[in-house]
Amino acid sequence: MKRTKLSRRTMLRGMLGGAAVAIGLPALEIFLNANGTAYAQGDALPKRFGIFFWGNGTLPDFWVPKGTGPTWEPSPTLAPLAEVKDKVSVISGMKVYTGNTVPHFSGSAGILSGATPLSNGTELATFTQPSIDQVIAEAVGQDTRFRSLEFAVQPGGRSLSYTAPHSVNPPENSPAALFQRVFVDGFVMPGSTPMPDPRLPLRQSILDGITEEAAALQQVLGQTDKERLEKHLDGIRALEKQIEKLQQNPPSLAACMVPQKPLDAYPDVDGRPPMSEISRAMVDILVMALACDQTRVFSQWFSSPVGNPLYPGATAGHHQLTHDEAGEQPQVQSILLYIMSEFAYLVKALGAVPEGDSTLLEHCAILGTSDCSYGKSHLLEEYPILVAGSCNGALKTGLHYRSPSAENASKVLLSLARGMGMTLDSFGQGDARVTSSLTAIEV
Repeated sequence: MKRTKLSRRTMLRGMLGGAAVAIGLPALEIFLNANGTAYAQGDALPKRFGIFFWGNGTLPDFWVPKGTGPTWEPSPTLAPLAEVKDKVSVISGMKVYTGNTVPHFSGSAGILSGATPLSNGTELATFTQPSIDQVIAEAVGQDTRFRSLEFAVQPGGRSLSYTAPHSVNPPENSPAALFQRVFVDGFVMPGSTPMPDPRLPLRQSILDGITEEAAALQQVLGQTDKERLEKHLDGIRALEKQIEKLQQNPPSLAACMVPQKPLDAYPDVDGRPPMSEISRAMVDILVMALACDQTRVFSQWFSSPVGNPLYPGATAGHHQLTHDEAGEQPQVQSILLYIMSEFAYLVKALGAVPEGDSTLLEHCAILGTSDCSYGKSHLLEEYPILVAGSCNGALKTGLHYRSPSAENASKVLLSLARGMGMTLDSFGQGDARVTSSLTAIEV
């Protein structure tokens, strides 16, 4: 196939209203070297969906609760959930069926997309299918200012929210940036009259100004790059929809208020990032973003796969400890308790916001999970899965479901998608594909 050389700084340019407009391009294959490794150049209260994700798995021996059904007792690792156990379901004994060719990444792709990732040594590893948050955002994210929100707690942490192969939604990495994005730049209090911004019509039509050049560029791109360019343009269209929302007068939402402005920075303390403080500041912003209906889909990337942050009291980074700590790994267990405390904070924060005759939490479905089961060996059996919130009564809460036969974890994803109102016949691909959901957690 003939390839036309393009600089990665190439812009799509056009004219709009007599003024020049231009937009950048995503990372297309055509910009990369031969190895692909471097540059050569409103009716009912809405349902919300979220992901709480942490890296490096669990200690299965300390994870699985005692008892099943509504009388389950929190395990040692799940002890921080004791106060919210009636709002959380624990699903154990499930397996991710994507194979385990890429430690930490195969499990992530399996539990989030139901498909094996692509990692062939010549391309950057990527999900091959959209992650569950983006599958749901495609269905419910069109009516809000933000199709979805992604934020990472671990400094420099990554997102695994994929809209397509190689198309990751980058996370906000600081509470201040998240606050600025949601509640400062263009925020309109629901129920108030928005002030017209004379720049919006120009910005709204910017895509029209580059359509002709985009069409010409597509003629010289390979299929993969065409798809990436189209996804990039889809993202710009999403921005246009945000602008449309800014020009509308949103309905009044009683629980909506602007949260407290976070600190400008959260520096390390004795060489350790204050993960709890960062997470809680971000969660406080998120909760009001949901209550103000700025978005209905989010993902909180508490820590990354292979993430190695230094937690309080730990003598080494998290990932290193999962492999090097001897015995029952008490330091790893302490870190997992820390992480579960932050999941509990999220659940409590959502449950503290009244909405209609219940709470914001009852209108949510939150998936809590990790990149593997046993961190030391990267197991995909006995996968850690938590589900919080009843999703407007579609999901049961407060139970422990124990799979007797290592059922496919994609069943949970299908249940969540259906709970959010989607009419999917199946979820996943290959061995991870399922056509039946986990009815035990459904109402």
